Amino acid sequence: MTEVPLGTELQGHVQALAACRKCPLMRSTPVSGGPVHSKVMLIGQAPGVREPLLGRPFAWTAGKTMFKWFWETLEVGEAEFRATVYMAAVCRCFPGRGSQGGDRVPNRQEIENCSTWMQAEFALLKPELVIGVGKLAIGRFIAPLPPLHDLIGKIFPAERWGHRFDLVPLPHPSGASPWPRLEPGKSLTRTALGLIRDHPAWRTRTDFPVRKPAAAPPSPPDNAGNEC
Repeated sequence: MTEVPLGTELQGHVQALAACRKCPLMRSTPVSGGPVHSKVMLIGQAPGVREPLLGRPFAWTAGKTMFKWFWETLEVGEAEFRATVYMAAVCRCFPGRGSQGGDRVPNRQEIENCSTWMQAEFALLKPELVIGVGKLAIGRFIAPLPPLHDLIGKIFPAERWGHRFDLVPLPHPSGASPWPRLEPGKSLTRTALGLIRDHPAWRTRTDFPVRKPAAAPPSPPDNAGNEC
């Protein structure tokens, strides 16, 4: 049997993901970061209302904050990050607005439906470093979930779907919570970014073919966003 190149498999995976319509309550089609070959995977929560329109995860205000973190601590800009890190999420579609304001939290069935895509990505990429952004994403690998001050700034050996990797949690960069901007959250977030910078998988993440990054979206306003 002829072996199928990883690039072909990953491209096919992303195309199949884009066609997914399993969850009737979702308010958009799936958002993907594209078929990036990387030893590092970033997992967010779910897209916001802007991401489906712009066609990429973390494309609005929360993304602006997150990419600022990576630039200030790791000197990696948004275009390089998107071209060298596989970007996934607990759920890939915009869930819509919740009854109490803000984005609706995906339900258990939606999370389980989308976990099949993440499982396939783990099988294809075998990530050595996973960056979990926000409690919903971190909680897919650590349960029960301790307070943020016991999570952020630490590295956790983890195993999922028979694959072992290191998990570095980050707080969600949405302005909805001041935690990353106040102490001890500010210092702990900086420590977590340093753990990512010093991890062997981060330093060798570009030992894969690199896609040409797409043009950057318009600069978002400074108001808070809840995307991904």
